[in-house]
Amino acid sequence: MTREQAKKRMKQLQSVIEHHSYLYYVLDRPEISDEAYDSMVRELRKLEEAYPNLIAQDSPTQRVGGKALGKFRKVTHRTPMLSVQDVISFDELVAWKERLSRVVPDTSLDYYAELKIDGLAISLTYRDGLLEVGATRGDGIVGEDVTQNIKTVKAIPLRLRMPPEKEIVRFLKKYKDIDEKKFRQRVETLKGTIEMRGEVYMTKDVFEKVNTEARELQREYANPRNISAGSVRQLDPKITASRNLNFYAYALKDEETFGLATHEQAHECMKLLGLPVERSAEYCKDLEAACNYQEHIQKIRPTLPFWIDGVVVSVHNNELLERLGVVGRTPRGVVAFKFPPEQATTRIIDVAFQVGRTGALTPVAHLEPVRIAGTTVSHATLHNLDEIKRLDARVGDTVIVEKAGDIIPKVVRVVKEFRSGKEHVISIPKSCPICGSKTYRREGEVALYCSNPKCFAQDKERIIHFVSKKGFDIEGLGEKIVEQLMSAGLVQTAADIFALTVDELKPLERFADKSAQNLVEAIEKSKDIELSRFLYALGIRHVGEETARDLAQHFTNIRTLQQASLEGLQAVENIGGVVAQSVYDYFRQEHTAALIGELFKNGVHIKKVQVVSSQFLKGKTVVLTGTLESLSRDEAKEKIHALGGDVSSSVSKETDYVVVGADPGSKYDKAKKLGIPMLNEAEFLKVLSKD
Repeated sequence: MTREQAKKRMKQLQSVIEHHSYLYYVLDRPEISDEAYDSMVRELRKLEEAYPNLIAQDSPTQRVGGKALGKFRKVTHRTPMLSVQDVISFDELVAWKERLSRVVPDTSLDYYAELKIDGLAISLTYRDGLLEVGATRGDGIVGEDVTQNIKTVKAIPLRLRMPPEKEIVRFLKKYKDIDEKKFRQRVETLKGTIEMRGEVYMTKDVFEKVNTEARELQREYANPRNISAGSVRQLDPKITASRNLNFYAYALKDEETFGLATHEQAHECMKLLGLPVERSAEYCKDLEAACNYQEHIQKIRPTLPFWIDGVVVSVHNNELLERLGVVGRTPRGVVAFKFPPEQATTRIIDVAFQVGRTGALTPVAHLEPVRIAGTTVSHATLHNLDEIKRLDARVGDTVIVEKAGDIIPKVVRVVKEFRSGKEHVISIPKSCPICGSKTYRREGEVALYCSNPKCFAQDKERIIHFVSKKGFDIEGLGEKIVEQLMSAGLVQTAADIFALTVDELKPLERFADKSAQNLVEAIEKSKDIELSRFLYALGIRHVGEETARDLAQHFTNIRTLQQASLEGLQAVENIGGVVAQSVYDYFRQEHTAALIGELFKNGVHIKKVQVVSSQFLKGKTVVLTGTLESLSRDEAKEKIHALGGDVSSSVSKETDYVVVGADPGSKYDKAKKLGIPMLNEAEFLKVLSKD
């Protein structure tokens, strides 16, 4: 291939790649597979390696590059990045409108409402169509230049899209109050400076994967917003790239130069230029419509693939919004209509330390009961000793407690202004609160541990984990029953569960003939188990559901895994050195061999692992909704994993297939709206039969 041929091919590849990025990120309408897209990117990269002097500044291969920075350069925003006033009720919304009416009397107001995504606000400045600067909000006047990191977010175009004539004509027909001359001059040339603002965020699925890995290293991120902000501010862009961040645009700062009249037009214009905008936004003719929108979004909030904390309601007319002006650092014509608060202040009454199955002691704050997000909260985690030190938390302190989504309530800040001097430092236990054994800290870890491996609390938590849904899934054997069986001396290890009889159970409180029989039958039913679930149930340190599945697929039987060398464990895909060492050490302990031997003696049987060579679903994300007749939910998940696929709990544009059973839920509606391919049970079974 000559230099000119390579130049032409590189230009074609870049154009096609940009087109399919627009279809994927902006229109949610991909036309080619991820594999085909990746193949084009690989070809472009090879050509660029051969002809480095032909690499374009906005090439999709240049998203991650350059050395790690020493620090971020400061950037002064062209116009301030303002904060938005909060309202939390319809009455407050009405009061806001009344204030606006005093500024612009005898003026009819309508509104535009959109999701308030919980992420990091970013300003994007394009010059002559090319991304020049990506900056954080900072103090609203001066932010930080994070351009290298922003380039790693695939949803953000490195070059603005020049829309074809047919799209321009369609846009002008839809919005007749636009200044056509100004609009055409801007979108047809992209000359000069164009600034857009939006939110960089992390999806729930990605957040859960990142947190799963973090938990194995004894740390946990509070929420996607914090990790998004931290990821964007990494000095090494490769770390940012690894976090799989996403982006939605919400403001076009140069809308008057485009001749646009409304906020909705600005959203649609950004979409034409290649910026993704959230598609749930709606025009609202009055406040009642805005309130209905907020209530609807609150209902579907759990099904959204990202976190939100409310909706933003803006005066729709651009000229009117400009006339309303700014109060302090907030625009008068915009409010954030928040959901019921997920934070509240209360007081720490006491701090107790709970002992987990690994022996780690977790400090839990006992609180004066407070209502948060519709529930009463009286306990909140303080995580570990380092977190207590960071917060400088003391018994008697007034604290801010957060309960977001499904996360356990936690103390996020101490309000030191309320201190009276009567608060006292939290005592760090030198002995286990359950068995009295000495506590210790492992080198390089923040957790405090009980030194007694036979501690009742550890044994109890290990058995509760053993019988949990992802383990042996024994119906009717919950935490209280486990504690009762242990206190009665009937169960000392997990193996003892499988030797229980009806006659032993009947004398116990809460048990009668029928309930005792039901539990024994449930135990019997659970004895046949997949190797991956068996490994998860054992509670090996650092081995979660995914790691257990990787080990099961690699070794196929428990005996081979027990005898595996450290090098053999490290050779397993997705298994790092820390996890390999933990697994190796676990199977070298005498009590491990004794436990597994007793389990088999009492009738536990591990099913033969079906090693599937086909990777038909490799790299694909599948969502299950509704009830399948031929498979349980867990069986369906196992089969998807066996074909190399991932199972997600929520539908997003990253979803490849939605499997629809009887009585599907809101996931079905979401998938239909996004145009995600859907499979009925027969079609799904056909996919599972691929080899």
